[in-house]
Amino acid sequence: MRGFVVGGTRSGVGKTVTALAVIRALQDAGRDVQPAKAGPDFIDPSHHAHVAGKPSRTLDAWLQGEDGLRRNYHRGEGDVCVVEGVMGLYDGDVSSTAAVAATLDLPVVLVVDAKAGMESVAATALGFQRYAAVADVDVDVASVVAARAHGGRHEQGIRDALPDDLEYFGRVPPNEALEIPDRHLGLHLGDEAPLSADALDAASESLDVEGLLDVARTARRPATSDPDTGEERSATGTRVAVARDDAFRFAYPATVERLRERADVVAFAPTAGDDLPDCDGVYLPGGYPELHADALAAAPALEQLARAASDGLPVLGECGGLMALSRSLTTTDGDTYEMAGVLPADVRMCERYQALDHVELRARTDTVSAGAGESLRGHEFHYSRADVDADARFAFDVERGDGIHDEKDGLTEYRTLGTYAHVHAESGAFDAFVDAL
Repeated sequence: MRGFVVGGTRSGVGKTVTALAVIRALQDAGRDVQPAKAGPDFIDPSHHAHVAGKPSRTLDAWLQGEDGLRRNYHRGEGDVCVVEGVMGLYDGDVSSTAAVAATLDLPVVLVVDAKAGMESVAATALGFQRYAAVADVDVDVASVVAARAHGGRHEQGIRDALPDDLEYFGRVPPNEALEIPDRHLGLHLGDEAPLSADALDAASESLDVEGLLDVARTARRPATSDPDTGEERSATGTRVAVARDDAFRFAYPATVERLRERADVVAFAPTAGDDLPDCDGVYLPGGYPELHADALAAAPALEQLARAASDGLPVLGECGGLMALSRSLTTTDGDTYEMAGVLPADVRMCERYQALDHVELRARTDTVSAGAGESLRGHEFHYSRADVDADARFAFDVERGDGIHDEKDGLTEYRTLGTYAHVHAESGAFDAFVDAL
């Protein structure tokens, strides 16, 4: 599977729309496209999946390590992989777009905002190409797509100004139908606010598909194979219930894949009134419980989960899952809803984000996701804060990031664990979870 990275000069330059237009253009050319996303984001990949018709691969060296990143890339299926970058090309640490491109040895198609520029678009692209040497990162900025560029003289001026070693692969024209609405935590999800199919088709027609295919190349393979996931559990009848509905949307595809390798996975939708399935453990991913607090408060599954947790059923909740496992959730409107009440905390939504970072946790004791002394890497991004009881017990010390309270994360009760951190399957956390069942 050949691929390339769609990088940008900054956040908001139009990377997501450009990546979607590229996916559509390649599909129209008869290619089977595998989307991917640099960084820990859940939202942009939902738009990829809506257009490409398959899950987007998450590529983040902090979460996965370099070999894990490469393994996750190569688990994708298709003729060509389109990797959307994160923020500006060089922004971030080990998980910057440039670092992801270098780890995979894939070329970068640079998205430059051409709304108020022409020759300056070429100057900007040339600066990004040459900055690779200054940043000491082996990244190949090979080509340019002009975002918000008109045709005719505007496009021709951009094309003529580019140096010979920066190819021009077309433009994404300005179009209000190509704007994706946003809210806290980022854009609306792909199935909530899909782009106009006609507008996306029009944008894709302005791209050089043959040029994109010519620049794509085979990514570097991992040095090691997939880690041993231990005993195959699916044949033994071990069942993991995974919440999947409007309140619980943020689960990495690789996480569900890993759980399915180790156990029988059954999905349930608490906000739709589903009962808690008969299972040996429960995973509550992140999402938007604050937008569906009334439905969650009335969900029979939460009451059933509370009883099962008190009886010792292993439960793992991440961010939104932590919120649902707490006693109460108060929205920004001041409305308070009862949650499952498993964990000794009351959660309140805030107007500003409370944490945004890659995180590293070290286990203080054995947990359902890690052994004592082991480290887990993940990320946190949330607009809520949790007020915890004075005698609350925590599973992790936070070595990087904020956590729940006083540089600690992993609020625990019975065999239930709730964290603000999201972790990836490559961390080993979900193997440990299945082993604990």
